[in-house]
Amino acid sequence: MDEEALTALAFGPDAGSADPIPRDGSPRQRLLAAIVLGARGRYAAAADLLDPLRRGRDPLTASLAASTLASHRRQLGAHVVARKLDGEALLAVGLRGEGDRRAATAGGSGTAGGGLAAARAGSRGVGSGSAGDGAAAAGAAVGSRGVGSGGVGSGGVGSGRAGAGAASTRAGVGSRGGGSSRAGTGTDSPAPKSTPAAADSPPSPPATASLSASASPGSLVTPTGDPHGLDLQGARADALLGLAADNLAIGRISAARRLAIRAAQADRRWRATVRGGWVGAEIELADGQPEAAVAPARLAYETAVARHARRHIVKSGIVLGVALLAARESGARELVLAAAADAEKYELDSLNWVAARVAADLDPDRAEEYRFRSRQVLHAVLRHADPCMMRIALESPWVPVGPG
Repeated sequence: MDEEALTALAFGPDAGSADPIPRDGSPRQRLLAAIVLGARGRYAAAADLLDPLRRGRDPLTASLAASTLASHRRQLGAHVVARKLDGEALLAVGLRGEGDRRAATAGGSGTAGGGLAAARAGSRGVGSGSAGDGAAAAGAAVGSRGVGSGGVGSGGVGSGRAGAGAASTRAGVGSRGGGSSRAGTGTDSPAPKSTPAAADSPPSPPATASLSASASPGSLVTPTGDPHGLDLQGARADALLGLAADNLAIGRISAARRLAIRAAQADRRWRATVRGGWVGAEIELADGQPEAAVAPARLAYETAVARHARRHIVKSGIVLGVALLAARESGARELVLAAAADAEKYELDSLNWVAARVAADLDPDRAEEYRFRSRQVLHAVLRHADPCMMRIALESPWVPVGPG
């Protein structure tokens, strides 16, 4: 399978394929393969590809690999691990280029109340989190669980234990239970009601401006920009959005907002817009503002549809469905059932168990069927995780490994 085919699987309409995913090739091919494997819930295989890439000498490749791995970890409730990886990803590329990288490694200042400072804290494993993109079934008072946040690869829709039935969906949608509840978030102070910039700005065409740091020999891409954000701008946005999701998971809503805004400033192309919309919706749901969650969720969905990005359409459909349900608006059922059908069709197991879990709350006549399928897919996903991640998932309150 060549690079073009892998790109179509990762970012295009061909999200499913019976072909085996290659494990060799250029750094870009291996990164794309890891993204596809993660989307299918093959986390151990994806980690085998990502670990060497994030430990390589090229900072861009290392950053994107670390952000992708963080996304996969977050989807199974490992927010502390994800925070460390997202911090590593941001430190690899800095906030603007080489100068920031040197400042970061030398002890430079933080940014936006969470940027490099959060990155360094994350890289030391500081902070805790067992909340929900990780990747998340949309913690929005949708159901009895919640929704998580996602990352570069497949994102994660996590789950909570409060609400009404959107079961655990830490696979790519939100990071906290919805409504005004703060249970388990670790914070009682309200966050500013500003909406992340990603939710306020229309999608921009692929960037063509030159990047601030030149690519190293053997780098993932050239510095002329990449339509899918696999470049320095995109890497910074991925790391910042990952840190926003990680902070949201431990109840730091204000920090999550600031990081999301900084991510939108870093990259306004389609993938950053979609992922920014997911995180923006999660922030509003976590802050008890379901009506405000609809706009960023809708932006994410419409942008994904315009790009024919199948995997992103599926996750965006779940996020928007949860936001609409939490805001008591119509259209949630159709979106979530369509997402569940596509996740099944394209073997997107990282989203399949999440979509089925949420669908059970929206289709009472088939609720038991959806719940059974969700458990079945989740158990298959856990079998394809490395032993450490399986243990974390089994202990996580965001991953519904038990009955029900």
